[in-house]
Amino acid sequence: MPVTAKLSRKFYEKLGDELANELVEWFNQVDATYRADLRELNELNFARFDANLGQRLAELDARWEQRTGSLKAELVKWMFVFWAGTTLTVLGTTIALLKL
Repeated sequence: MPVTAKLSRKFYEKLGDELANELVEWFNQVDATYRADLRELNELNFARFDANLGQRLAELDARWEQRTGSLKAELVKWMFVFWAGTTLTVLGTTIALLKL
């Protein structure tokens, strides 16, 4: 929302309408230039931030996938140990009961 500069009536009386209008126009041009520069700078900073955020999220995702993969491998190992132990116990109990 651009804000246009206005000068008091005294400026117009002292400087004249033409000069006061030129001054107001110059103020508005400077303001528009600064706003455009600020907008461009903000867009560049956001683009840099967005790229950096994307890179960090990709790194985090890769680490998460690595940790999940190692956790799955560890879980499969412990499941095998548990089921092997349970199977041997059940098998031993079954053999002991059959011998009685």
